[in-house]
Amino acid sequence: MNNEINPFASLSETAEGYRHHVHLPAGELTVYAAQQLFSSLDYKVFEMANNNLQIPGISYMGYTPDVHVGVGTCIGTTAVWETEGGYVSPSIVGSDIGCGMRVHLTNLHKDDLKEVKLRRQLVKAIEKVLPMEANQRGHYSDIRLENIVRKGLHGLPKKYIPDSYSPKKSTSLTHVESSKFTYDENVLNLVPDMTWHRSHRQLGTLGGGNHFAEIQAIEIAEENREVAEAWGLVDGQIVVMIHSGSRAWGGHVSQTSSAAIAKVMQRLGLGTTDPRLVFAPLEHAEGRHYVNMMYSALNYAVVNRHLIAYSIREAFRDVFGSKCEFRTLYDLMHNYAWEESHTERGSVFVHRKGATRALPAGHQDNPKPYMATGHPALIPGSMGTASYIMVGQPGGADNYYSICHGAGRARSRTATKRLVTVEDFAEALGVGTADEIVVNQKSLESIIDESPQAYKNVDEIIDSVTGAGLAQVVAKCKPLAAVKGAK
Repeated sequence: MNNEINPFASLSETAEGYRHHVHLPAGELTVYAAQQLFSSLDYKVFEMANNNLQIPGISYMGYTPDVHVGVGTCIGTTAVWETEGGYVSPSIVGSDIGCGMRVHLTNLHKDDLKEVKLRRQLVKAIEKVLPMEANQRGHYSDIRLENIVRKGLHGLPKKYIPDSYSPKKSTSLTHVESSKFTYDENVLNLVPDMTWHRSHRQLGTLGGGNHFAEIQAIEIAEENREVAEAWGLVDGQIVVMIHSGSRAWGGHVSQTSSAAIAKVMQRLGLGTTDPRLVFAPLEHAEGRHYVNMMYSALNYAVVNRHLIAYSIREAFRDVFGSKCEFRTLYDLMHNYAWEESHTERGSVFVHRKGATRALPAGHQDNPKPYMATGHPALIPGSMGTASYIMVGQPGGADNYYSICHGAGRARSRTATKRLVTVEDFAEALGVGTADEIVVNQKSLESIIDESPQAYKNVDEIIDSVTGAGLAQVVAKCKPLAAVKGAK
């Protein structure tokens, strides 16, 4: 642990390889990380854990190796309560509810995109069909938002699920963590008109910050070649990775519910030393309301990524022709909370904030197409570094099958802008070389806070995940081009 002005420096910690059990005043925290990563953690992540552990009835808390400070709770957190008598916390879900990853497979090879000029052409084609500017409206005015938040992917008109007519190729509804979240829809009556309006405009848009769509070429890990082949992966294959969430809809849910729950906490005499950490009993009216609204945001988020992919599919076909395939590998979340059943632990309510679920082969919660192998766990790196496609292992049960959700920030946006130059960023992207990672921004300065230098070393993060026995690498994804949007 970083001991500089660290009130937790003297706390006891026991290590089992890549698993560190930290004994905090309020309870025990498990950190999954190599020793070097663990030792580099700022004391603030332990301070936040100690606050979280003060929430009544918490039965487990774990950190993934990409952990870093967030609002109220660290990104990289798994927190668990018994469902009966448990708690829900918007702070341990995150403001971008349902934010997650999606990967689509193409029938193209990296040699088809070896020319920088062609990669630029493809990026421009994507910009034509995928809204990039903050005030630019999505192209889906014919979709009823009410159907989306109620029914998830099943609320889409058939034309937006182009593979639905072919059972052998239909992956849009089956190769997802969940295609529809069911809840008490009466909560929708309280959503203001402005939120409906803004959210409809933003449907099918990336948003800003660390959200992206990236064109990548994969390299299969030899030890998991059979799994890769079962998933339809081949060496050199071009894939598209998408990272986005629930946009204005999720923002509304988080903001209004956090404020309402803070008032409930005052009435019930609940709280910790961090006023930004909000939580309520699952059985309380405001707790139930938040869970219902959260599920509506999860429906929005998965459809949003689906429609982003739909737009990118059209761009690929504009460049490569109608025979270009665009099949869903998987879609999953890393900001959410829901009920799960765990062996010997029964029904539990699991929060994941910046943590990805990675189930092993044979787990009952795997979608049917992935029951025999375990589902793909999608882990982005940063612009200029590799991303990974992983599969969960039985050892992940100790962390409720949660693994990292990315590389994790190493420094704040403000610090990155101060310390990293445009020249540093350009060098990381290979600008001017045959291997240049093409980006859609006219000025790298506008997105310098998302440069690779802002993030931890993703290879070290992945090493910690595999070393801890949580998951294994199936494929490494090398970036060829990246598309970034604005807020």
